[in-house]
Amino acid sequence: MTERLSVPLESRGVLTVAGADRRAFLQGLVSNDVELAAADRAVHAAFLTPQGRYLHDLFIVEIGEALLLDAEAARRQDLLRRLSMYRLRSKVTLADASGEWTVRALLGGGAAASFGLPDEAGRAAPFAGGVVFVDPRLPGLGLRAVLPRDAAEAALAGHGFMPAPFAVYDRLRLGLGVPDGSRDLPVEKAILLESGFDELNGIDWKKGCYMGQELTARTKYRGLVRKRLMPVAIDGPAPPPGTPLTFDGQDAGEMRSSFDGIGLALVRLEAAEAAAKAARPIEAGEARLVPQRPEWAKF
Repeated sequence: MTERLSVPLESRGVLTVAGADRRAFLQGLVSNDVELAAADRAVHAAFLTPQGRYLHDLFIVEIGEALLLDAEAARRQDLLRRLSMYRLRSKVTLADASGEWTVRALLGGGAAASFGLPDEAGRAAPFAGGVVFVDPRLPGLGLRAVLPRDAAEAALAGHGFMPAPFAVYDRLRLGLGVPDGSRDLPVEKAILLESGFDELNGIDWKKGCYMGQELTARTKYRGLVRKRLMPVAIDGPAPPPGTPLTFDGQDAGEMRSSFDGIGLALVRLEAAEAAAKAARPIEAGEARLVPQRPEWAKF
């Protein structure tokens, strides 16, 4: 992809976390090291249940004296409510700023270099009153931008980025095997290590305690991962999310999101191995699926 494209991510919203205790407050709640978030670096993290199940994914960026959370728009009020529950006496103010900010995906050859950024996960730079950053999960996903809503379109056009539909970004991230919030991570069910959060830079193993840390650490150190979210090539009608997967009549996992012949599915590793060895597809409804291990994955 050589043309520079700007994709509005309307499925994302923005919350602000301000106040003297903003870093310490978030540090005890999310899976990554909030201290790494700075004017030149963005952080990807998850907010979990106390039992270690997925609730929200978020990107943390710093603008001025506030941390901005790029979070799922449809569920941002739930995230705001949950954060408010833990505020207690912390010197923190929380607000929904989605009306003021917009989130974009920026794609195309030389996109990072055009902002003076190396092609390195999480590297960030100020732009047009907001921030642009290499996707902290995987540089292959391009850049993300959190920009003032009223100025974003003109600023990006002036920088050589042309508008593009969401399908362009969706096809890219599906092919790379990267989940998109609750479309691929069932709320209060999904486990981070089954969903690639370790390899995709969403967990810091050296930071202090955070919500859901115990199960996350136990899953890693006991080697309890038996299923993984991975791309699947789809032959036939795309199975709806939640469709059971089978191989030789046995449970092989569950379908997640899809588009244009490719999707994500939570696949039992044993079933994926058996299907590859037999050179036969996994079944999901009327479709046949061929799992593909992402290049970045360590399984």
